[in-house]
Amino acid sequence: MSEFTQFWIAALQIVWINLLLSGDNAVVIAMACRGLRPRERRWGMIIGAGLAGVLLIVFAGAITALMGLPFLRLLGGCALLWIAVRLVGVKPPGAAEESMAVDSLRRAVQIIVVADIIMSLDNVVAVAAVARGNYVLIGLSLAVSIPIVFIGSALIAKLLHRFPIIVWAGAALLGFVGGELIAEDPVLAPWLQATPLRSGANVAFGTLGAGMVLVLGRLWNSRTAADGRSRADGG
Repeated sequence: MSEFTQFWIAALQIVWINLLLSGDNAVVIAMACRGLRPRERRWGMIIGAGLAGVLLIVFAGAITALMGLPFLRLLGGCALLWIAVRLVGVKPPGAAEESMAVDSLRRAVQIIVVADIIMSLDNVVAVAAVARGNYVLIGLSLAVSIPIVFIGSALIAKLLHRFPIIVWAGAALLGFVGGELIAEDPVLAPWLQATPLRSGANVAFGTLGAGMVLVLGRLWNSRTAADGRSRADGG
């Protein structure tokens, strides 16, 4: 097979990888920006999509070492679970119309940065494996991923506005990804392989992560609503 053919096969594989793996980035960007005003929401999505793409380049050189570090996936998974819980926050009675989940562009970008760093690990592993050090292909991945994430987050944001219940589905998805990351940590993975879970560990931990996010998110919202009522009664 010629180098020209190999290059374009790898290029098509990278496009497909970005289509498959950019969904979780688009979900977190849409959820983080959903409470912003239209102009700020647009900038939040542009910044978030750009960061998701740039992180592919930043991580590409050191990804092998990063993915082998003990507790990295464990900590990343736990952080992603917390982000998912935080993103389903609701406004208490009497609050401003903007959602309490994220009420400023700065806070939205902060959440997006952390979530993108965590979720870009798997994307980088897949892209790096296909690119094999070819920076032209890595650059192609950057060029492809940014519009995919931006368009995806814009579409999801519109759905969130029309159907707020989808927020919980998005949070569950992020919780599932976080649970999978925990199960794949180099410290836990060998131990899990020796248990009856074995090949089903990722699904089990992902399901557990999704469930935890939904339960903790519900408790968070109940407490936030109760605090809001208390402040309103006290005023």
